[in-house]
Amino acid sequence: MDGPNNLTSSLNKTCDPVVPSVNPFFMLVYSLVFVVGLLLNGFIMKFYCCRVRQQASSSLMVYMKNLTAADFLLCLSLPLRITHYASSSLIIQQLYCTVGAYALFLNMYASILFMGYIAANRYLKIVHPSKTHILQSVRTAHIISVVTWVCLIIPAVTSNTLFFITQKHLNVTPRRCRPLFSSLVRLVQKIVHIFSVIIFLLVFISLVFFYNGISRRVLQAQQTQLANSGSEKLVKSRRNMLLLVSIFCVCFVPYHLFRLPYIFLLGNCSAVKVLYYLKEAATIVSVFNVCLDPVVYFFLCKTFQAQVNRSMASIRVNIQ
Repeated sequence: MDGPNNLTSSLNKTCDPVVPSVNPFFMLVYSLVFVVGLLLNGFIMKFYCCRVRQQASSSLMVYMKNLTAADFLLCLSLPLRITHYASSSLIIQQLYCTVGAYALFLNMYASILFMGYIAANRYLKIVHPSKTHILQSVRTAHIISVVTWVCLIIPAVTSNTLFFITQKHLNVTPRRCRPLFSSLVRLVQKIVHIFSVIIFLLVFISLVFFYNGISRRVLQAQQTQLANSGSEKLVKSRRNMLLLVSIFCVCFVPYHLFRLPYIFLLGNCSAVKVLYYLKEAATIVSVFNVCLDPVVYFFLCKTFQAQVNRSMASIRVNIQ
């Protein structure tokens, strides 16, 4: 076992890519995302809890509720991330590297998966409208949602449990999480990240497949029908799917491009310094997903769209 003095010495000699002068920028950006995301997702949560309670549920609504919950929980975890940039406390750093980091991980991949479920739901409804697939039932949607949350929570709980069992006692506060973790925790994290990338790739490929299928369905409808209401609805559906795919790519592709190389190239000091800030910038972009998802709700949910329009009309009347 390494003693505290050896650990402190290794921390000082380790290549440290963190530049504290950049922290105020991160704090400002995350604070803006927190405020905007909390307001938008709070409004949607209120809509789901108060307005939709009396309406018949659907599998799409189940997935959208869970996506909203993931975004809302991610917003609630941001203050700890902001505090991490502002504080040099070891306790704050430990909380951030366990609770804060895994809250981000859990809710990010919940968003990725539920966006995939929403895309699959739209694909089945548009490409196979005459069939009622078992995946489109409300019961199946609830089961899939519960299993998804359980499968995401288990790695987070496992890694945090191992962290507290094998916790290192340091005399200094590291500016990164890695020095806090034992070799066992690092190994578990690498395995989790590899599986996370596989999940991301599977969902990404599925989204491309779904969009391509819907596009071909729209093309067939346009060739066999004139510009009637049916083909117009299909065009809108393709637009909505393109919006979903675009938000997914903008928010999550950069994060996965830089996150995995950062983890596996930690031994290369020059690479770490570049990849650290590329990874931090990509994380900000991925967190911005909580502000973009409400756009998906607006276009996919007609009831929510009508509620937003009524609220905007009410605001205009009050201003006048």
